[in-house]
Amino acid sequence: MKDTSGLLPPDPASPVARRNILVLVAAQALLGAQMSMIFTVGGLAGKSLTPNPCWATLPLSLIVLGSVLSAQPMSEFMAAFGRRAGFLLATAAGAIGAAISAYALSEGSFALFCLGAVFAGVYMSAQGFYRFAATDGLPVALQSKAISWVLAGGLAAAIIGPQLVKLTAQAMVVPFLATYLAIIGINALGPVLFAFLKSPAPGRRAKGAPQGGRTRLELLKDPQIAVAMICAMVSYALMNLVMTSTPLAVVGCGHETTDAANIVSAHVLAMYLPSFVTGHLIARFGREVIVGIGLFILAISGAVALTGVNLEQFFLALILLGLGWNFGFIGSTAMLSAAHSPEERGHVQGMNDFVVFGGVFLASLSSGGLMNCSAAGDPVAGWQAVNMAMLPFLTLAGAALIWLALRPRETR
Repeated sequence: MKDTSGLLPPDPASPVARRNILVLVAAQALLGAQMSMIFTVGGLAGKSLTPNPCWATLPLSLIVLGSVLSAQPMSEFMAAFGRRAGFLLATAAGAIGAAISAYALSEGSFALFCLGAVFAGVYMSAQGFYRFAATDGLPVALQSKAISWVLAGGLAAAIIGPQLVKLTAQAMVVPFLATYLAIIGINALGPVLFAFLKSPAPGRRAKGAPQGGRTRLELLKDPQIAVAMICAMVSYALMNLVMTSTPLAVVGCGHETTDAANIVSAHVLAMYLPSFVTGHLIARFGREVIVGIGLFILAISGAVALTGVNLEQFFLALILLGLGWNFGFIGSTAMLSAAHSPEERGHVQGMNDFVVFGGVFLASLSSGGLMNCSAAGDPVAGWQAVNMAMLPFLTLAGAALIWLALRPRETR
């Protein structure tokens, strides 16, 4: 294959490229299970460690903060040393974070539990790069399908994670301790999986290739990059805002912990199951159309959540939340991947995930306050406050998408 990008990627039809995608799908499925486990029990564990329920979701917020702070360094590290090195570093951080959290639970230390959450955020940041790694060396026409297939690996994570929570949450005298010990074991699979990953050599350029690409400021001035970042941030932040509060709302409204796990499982299934067709839908209808549909479904999710707190209403709202995230986030990622050159990926991907997870951090931090404090501890009113908070951000993303669509195509 003739190289026209300035880098030397593998042939997209080669066995190496297909193997890389399979490795990333497996990593999303197996290693990614730890995130659904942490977001299912993290708020409940935090509430058991702190006397102030307003801080119950702080550990979950700190996971996202760790992801925000490590997104750009992780992107630059991978650009310098390769995807494999970055992913291995992240699994080590995930194991360390789980070990610290397990020790914190055994000692009853909320501060240590928060520290473990920051390390878990480093893993979370790297997991976000699985989708970008799938596009390495692929032409634009194939990128949305590669992203979709890798994110589809989350379908298995949606089954594995909550089932492990059911098995481990009360398996030891200290609640949730066994859950974090299991997460250590999950991260130990990382070196085995990534031994089979072979991404393009970092920094290797064809003779006479252009150097560096656009600056960060120039990239941010690109309308498609700016709107892609906004829509990805809103899709992910609102999904996290609601999902973080869901276990607290479900249990607070009189349902069981196992009900919360089942609802989170259904939600994560809805996040990833459509990925088998999202890439094809993007190819047929366009990236912006799929993002717009995703934002609309997120709005419907919030409306359903406001109708009541029966289990069926929780299930339907969280399923729609997952589906809206899938269309909004995959579509936005495909928009971003099509708007930059390979030599710009270190800057663009790091900036994107800094913006996305920065928004997710603020959403997660707000979630506990809206759920536990804004309504004087009333779980029903708190759940309503969480879902009503979606409206202004959906309006922002929708307006940005319409602005992009109305621009002349040659200026995009």
